[in-house]
Amino acid sequence: MEVQVLVNAPPPPRSSALPRSTLRSGLVFDARMKLHMEPESNDHPEKPKRIQAIWDTLYRAGLVQQWEDMVEDPDKLWNIEARHAEKGEVTMVHSKEHWKFVRSLPGRELKELTEMGSERDSIYFNAQTPDSATIAAGGAIEACKLVALDKLKNAIALIRPPGHHAERAEPSGFCIFNNVAIAAKVCQAQLPEICRKVMVLDWDVHHGNGIQHAFYNNPNVLYISLHVYKNGTFYPNGPDGDHLHCGEGPGEGKNVNIPWIDHGMGDYDYLYAFEEIVIPIAREFNPDLVIVAAGFDAAEGDELGGCHVSPPGYAHMTHKLMELAQGRLAVCLEGGYNLDSISKSALAVTKTLMGEPPDRLPGQDADALDSKVSKLGAATVELVKKQQAKWWHCMRQKQPPGPRLTPQSVQMHDLVKSWRNMLFDRDYGMQTMTIDRNVLHECFEDNVLVSDNFFEAGSRPLLVIFHDPPDYDVVNDPTNEILQNELHNSWLTDGTKTYVDWAYNHDFAIVDINIPKVMEDWPVDRGDYQPARPLEDRVIATREIAKYMWENFIEIGDFSDVFLMGVGDASSGLVEFLGAQVNADESPLRHIFTFLAESPLRSIKRATDDYIGIWYYQHSHVYINHQHHVWQYQRLRKLRKKYGKTIQSEYETIGQMLEEAKDNVIRILLEETEDWRAEHAEQKQKLKSAPSALKLEERDMRASSAPNALRSPSGMPPIGMFSVTSPSPRSPAKRS
Repeated sequence: MEVQVLVNAPPPPRSSALPRSTLRSGLVFDARMKLHMEPESNDHPEKPKRIQAIWDTLYRAGLVQQWEDMVEDPDKLWNIEARHAEKGEVTMVHSKEHWKFVRSLPGRELKELTEMGSERDSIYFNAQTPDSATIAAGGAIEACKLVALDKLKNAIALIRPPGHHAERAEPSGFCIFNNVAIAAKVCQAQLPEICRKVMVLDWDVHHGNGIQHAFYNNPNVLYISLHVYKNGTFYPNGPDGDHLHCGEGPGEGKNVNIPWIDHGMGDYDYLYAFEEIVIPIAREFNPDLVIVAAGFDAAEGDELGGCHVSPPGYAHMTHKLMELAQGRLAVCLEGGYNLDSISKSALAVTKTLMGEPPDRLPGQDADALDSKVSKLGAATVELVKKQQAKWWHCMRQKQPPGPRLTPQSVQMHDLVKSWRNMLFDRDYGMQTMTIDRNVLHECFEDNVLVSDNFFEAGSRPLLVIFHDPPDYDVVNDPTNEILQNELHNSWLTDGTKTYVDWAYNHDFAIVDINIPKVMEDWPVDRGDYQPARPLEDRVIATREIAKYMWENFIEIGDFSDVFLMGVGDASSGLVEFLGAQVNADESPLRHIFTFLAESPLRSIKRATDDYIGIWYYQHSHVYINHQHHVWQYQRLRKLRKKYGKTIQSEYETIGQMLEEAKDNVIRILLEETEDWRAEHAEQKQKLKSAPSALKLEERDMRASSAPNALRSPSGMPPIGMFSVTSPSPRSPAKRS
């Protein structure tokens, strides 16, 4: 594709000594873009007045030069002549069928246009839609090319209809053609030597699904979007806008979503995300051109967006982006539907582009930026940083200098495991169970502990706990910002021990299963960082160990009542196991307890059993961190029963949640084992009144009948045998 000749070329820089800073800033505005309007009324949020209101505000501020002015004013915006985008340019992003469909609109009746709009996703058409849409795309192209060619310092394009929701073959979300994506691809195609790498920063309050999909596997386009996500319940809905969608193939890592958990984000949240994520990643990417998909619907006063970004907030974000690509920055209008808000915000951005320093932020004082960031904003930023650290060095924590490992160094993971096993042996007589390595991964070696009565004859309740490794907290010196990691200021929190202690004192059989975060041998260099295995790998591991224990011991054992507890990420695998493996009608399973801090909430699923969701709801308690994103979803729609009986904790950490739920969990354990406890008390009373010689004889008979593999070590009490009973006790769902 050939580079078009610039008919209305901007003037050269005013100073050869300052070739970029003395260039003009440019403006795209064309009244023909106002002809696209709702056919039967003009009450639609995306109305022609949007661009007119911004232009009027810029004009009143003295920044716009009229076309008819004979004398050029170097202190005003250069008017960029918009043009129709050509078919070859548009189809670099969109299908030929989409181009053909849009071009066919003028030949259709008004009724048909109305019906076609209502059948699609948040869109309308009229006979002038093709002209407005191609001029919007053409205006974006011209603005970006003039900036890339160093004909203009930077530019702002007041264009509509917007574009970032438009997909390859479908208009949606008020968008016809994907203006920013088209401009980026045209610049890369026409100017390959000077515009190879393009960054698109999308600060519209809605996720730019169309831009993301256009460049998802492109290594030369970095797309960063800051948007309200609300667990996929805010437009455009669905999972594509979450922090886990990071590109694919050669484009992996080049898609960065910063998905706000809820509405209400303000200046300090956005600027914190800029300082922590946007600017560091952008510098590492080192673009040749930066394009802003500038929706102003996160602005204070826009009811649809529900956020609180001020005009100075937008100015500060613009100022930071001007540090990139030697200042080659093009701002293209997307959304924003409060005329006053978008006008003031666009004015602040334009003045910054022209060299005016940004105004102070509302409430700005000497306090550090991060002290003003909301908890939800900070949580989102940390989530994204952890995810993007896979691809960007700037997102990774800096390794402190100093000596590394020696041959005598011990991994804390192994030290904690050994200490925990020793503690549980000392306090509860719990021993590690040998696992079958032909069935299970070797990572479970020494991670499965069982109580000595697990194999004993006689019916009793069983508590099985699947949990993540214990939490590790450090109390840092408040006068020193550097993390000290001092052992005497470090604390290990093993919240499940409270439940093991209670179960032991109430004669329950106990199985404690630690789901390790590392599931392979260390690399040769033990000093290398080893990341935790992905969540799904640990879900599979939990599901497999649960299946192994269930089929080989629990299901065939003589247990009166079985209780399962999943803590942290381990809970996800436990729920999957229940859906795939456990027959609720024929098992002794009484209740399931799960605890979630940051782990995703899983639903129980079984294709052939519609009743399983109801059963799970009736026999579960699911304790969830009070800031978990699932509660944002529940504001709009009540959680279905297949997710279990969900309870919003008052706390954030697993340890706090386990302590908070203790009384309620114990109450349920006591209620569900009431029959067994009555029988057990009666048996103990009989045993107490029996002659002591008979008790010794019975004990010796049990010990002598146990196979060698199950006999206790010398000097230890006999552990006896477990017996197989049939049929198994009934599920509580079938109890009268």
